[in-house]
Amino acid sequence: MITDTERHRRADAARNAERILRVTREVYAELGPDAPLDEIARRAGVDIRTLYRHFPNKPLLAQAALEQSVAEQLSPAVERALGDDDPLHGLAELMGAAISMAARELNTLAVARSAGPIPVDMRTPFYESLASLARRAQQQGLVRDDLVPDDLPRILGMLFSVLGAPGIEHDGWRRYLTLILDGLSPAAATALPGPSSAGGVS
Repeated sequence: MITDTERHRRADAARNAERILRVTREVYAELGPDAPLDEIARRAGVDIRTLYRHFPNKPLLAQAALEQSVAEQLSPAVERALGDDDPLHGLAELMGAAISMAARELNTLAVARSAGPIPVDMRTPFYESLASLARRAQQQGLVRDDLVPDDLPRILGMLFSVLGAPGIEHDGWRRYLTLILDGLSPAAATALPGPSSAGGVS
């Protein structure tokens, strides 16, 4: 049986962890990926031992901070996009939401990736949603038929590569997203080399 004291301890621990993650995102955005964990602990109002008790190392802390960001920013965008009656609009909005989030969390992403690829369970629902929207848009004649599933993460990768590039302003990615979306249009589309025989997004 869980006592009231134990419930309070667990609630306090959960609040501490949530606050640490939120501060982590703020500190990395302000100070860059080399920001010391001591500074994160100080701003979160906990000692460094508490931080390490929740998050044993820097990459795990960054990955957990990304999960918080995904839950707060990207997951609601996925729901809105999937509920959009216009799948092309939903696709554009979801891609924009993902790149906007990545722009805000660029330094946190850099730290998280230092331990390897972002976990599959964080990426898969997003890419499945993109594929669903693209497939619906193809069925309505809004997206070229030769777009295939593997194109979607690669297109996003190209757009992510713009973030932080010299001469590109914070929201400069919007220019390239517009170019990509125009390229997805079936109007006057040039036949693509490669796996067009796959028959569209599925």
